[in-house]
Amino acid sequence: MRTHCANDSRTGLIVDNTQIKSLKAVALQWDRRNAPRVTAIGKGYTAAEIMRVAEEEGIPLQSNPVLVEALAQIPLGNEIPQSLYVAVAEVLTFVFMLEGIDPYQTTLPD
Repeated sequence: MRTHCANDSRTGLIVDNTQIKSLKAVALQWDRRNAPRVTAIGKGYTAAEIMRVAEEEGIPLQSNPVLVEALAQIPLGNEIPQSLYVAVAEVLTFVFMLEGIDPYQTTLPD
């Protein structure tokens, strides 16, 4: 079982929430200068804790089992590969719409 948790991410969280035992979560952070980075990876209760913290911090959640499987293969702290740019861009679009973020702004709101 692979479970990791890193620094706080305020960009987005992708989850597969079918059952607690098979629950998986991957958090991403994007600074708008580089590709998004994987900032937390968890399975089972660790994934549930990542989700709890994200909800507590107001970080948007999106369920996408296929994407979470792909992102969970990326080492913690690494940027996502180009092959996942389109899928992650869809997640970022979801987050921007929820948060009312203008994608053309050069900085993220606090």
